[in-house]
Amino acid sequence: MSPLGSGGASLDRHLATLDDATQSLAAASPFGKQVKLSRVLGALRRVLLLPGGCAAVRARAAQLDSAGLFLGTDWARPQILIPSLSGGSLRSANADTVVLETVSDLRLLAVAKGEYVHALVSAEQAFHHLSQVLAINLSLLFTPPTEAERAQQGRMAQVPRELMRHLVEEVGYEKVLENLVDEIWRILRQRPIQVDSVKQMITQIAVARSNPDIDLGAGALGADRLISSIYGTTDACREDPGVEVYRTRLETMDDSALQYETAGFARSMHDTGLVSPYHAVLLRFLLGKGEYHLAEALGLSSTGRECLLCYHELVRRLIYEAVHVETAQCIYGLALLLERGILYQPPVAPALWRQLALQLSPHATERLTQVFGPAPDARARLLAGMLSILGQPLGVGQGDNPTCQSARALSMWSYNDPDYLLQTLAWAARDDEVVMHFEGESISSRDSVSGVATELPMDLDPVSVLIVPHLDRIYAEMGRRCVGRDGDPHRWINPEFHGWWSGRGFRINVDVATGNLTDLDEFLRHFYASYHPFYNKNQPLIHPQPAGVAVTDSAARFVGWHAITILRVALDPQDRMRVYFYNPNNDSGQDWGDGVVVGTAGHAERFGEASLPFEQFASRLYIFHFDPLEPGELASVDRDELDSVIGYVHRSWGADRLPA
Repeated sequence: MSPLGSGGASLDRHLATLDDATQSLAAASPFGKQVKLSRVLGALRRVLLLPGGCAAVRARAAQLDSAGLFLGTDWARPQILIPSLSGGSLRSANADTVVLETVSDLRLLAVAKGEYVHALVSAEQAFHHLSQVLAINLSLLFTPPTEAERAQQGRMAQVPRELMRHLVEEVGYEKVLENLVDEIWRILRQRPIQVDSVKQMITQIAVARSNPDIDLGAGALGADRLISSIYGTTDACREDPGVEVYRTRLETMDDSALQYETAGFARSMHDTGLVSPYHAVLLRFLLGKGEYHLAEALGLSSTGRECLLCYHELVRRLIYEAVHVETAQCIYGLALLLERGILYQPPVAPALWRQLALQLSPHATERLTQVFGPAPDARARLLAGMLSILGQPLGVGQGDNPTCQSARALSMWSYNDPDYLLQTLAWAARDDEVVMHFEGESISSRDSVSGVATELPMDLDPVSVLIVPHLDRIYAEMGRRCVGRDGDPHRWINPEFHGWWSGRGFRINVDVATGNLTDLDEFLRHFYASYHPFYNKNQPLIHPQPAGVAVTDSAARFVGWHAITILRVALDPQDRMRVYFYNPNNDSGQDWGDGVVVGTAGHAERFGEASLPFEQFASRLYIFHFDPLEPGELASVDRDELDSVIGYVHRSWGADRLPA
């Protein structure tokens, strides 16, 4: 039975209304279409809520498109639509947004099937887009609306689900699965700290895999590799028996069998960046064994093994306190922490012992329990989060919050100054206060009235959940103390906020007062002289440097200013100079338009790094820092190369910022 309301008899009547409204929209002048649009959207809403509504709208997709349904929206240019954004539109509380996304996808289905020849998108492109939309929204196929969705969307929550069912009947599960597996691997190559959404997608694949009526085709092999990384990594847990059964099996194993288990889990963890809950059971069991098995289970190289042997008591205590079935993912962070060798920095090991004994404030305990639940307790959650962030400095994400500055600071400290991160965490978790200094004056997070974010962030890792609200308020307070100064406040804020290694020299290519481009030629020559190895006597970047980019969408239109970290500049395997950088926005693989596509793999990127060819990166850069004591001679960059960079700027975010 269809989940939509029974209304077959009324479908024809509503379609007649829709056809009439579409004709009125088509006949209206460009200025009058907005008036007619609401009637079309209303009719579409009623049709899509009826059985057979998707098929009927799909048959009318060309007429709706040519009538001007998408006029003035991104949907008017289907070639720039990004599949990953479809989820937000389909789950929107705005019914018109749900309708427009649904009709757009049905239009692309008509294009993919050859029923509608579109001037801007081919059948192959439409098919590829839809298979990605299906992959990303696969959960809509298998789950009913949640209570939150019902409250937010009402009956419209059923429309995206009916759309997915209609699309999958035409596109097929095989292609969907193939794209979903590709999408999961693309995300995993960036090694995010938070992998709950990835695990949910893998769970959806596992559900589809267990349904004999669904043919997964050749994509089943890739899916099995992901499923086994969580639910059946080794022979002893292949059938996903549950952690208690697995624990009893471990007790009967000899050393040879244990070695097989440890090698299997370690190989899978380093291959995918995902950790199975069974791995946590194994690691806790191995606390009763020697260091050899622990090192094997963590998949350590000689560097990591040395670190484990030197600090074995500390590592054992960290495993005992932090590693649980619910926090198994932190095992990967612990392994990478040991591989980084940061325990050899004198303050780090004592700081970790302090963290182990730290008494959390009631507020910190309440926050962590509210976000992550009561088990394990807040202290264990925080310890696990700390291991993840210390092991994966580039895996920190800002979530759906305007706090890129704070996320960047946490990443930078973990990367470059881990004992300061641990100190800040202790202040936030124990004292509910973080104190920083700005031009000789202290700023307390308690005294700062508000930050950039208007609500407490909930979708972050445990360390960020506690620290980011403090940092956000301090960052905003530093901004308030710069009010009245000429120029961009980040000139003064960044070195004070992120650390002494941030260059006090500062360049910007935007006039703050007018928003227009200024001194672009000189700005670029200085950037080349400071960062490009061919122009700075081959000096590698020593410390990570804060920088600001003008983010653009896939149509090269300006979206907003964004904080990133420049990590290194080097030749890629194709001998092209690239800038490797950290982007705190959760997913660095983005199409910034005009051929500028940010890479996350395949160009010698390390886990968590984003990269662009040097000239393309320079074209999106608007502020950078440098050491003012350096000679500062402008680079003699070839005129053709400079013109190429300036061309990228003028065709994108700088198009409407040209000085008069």
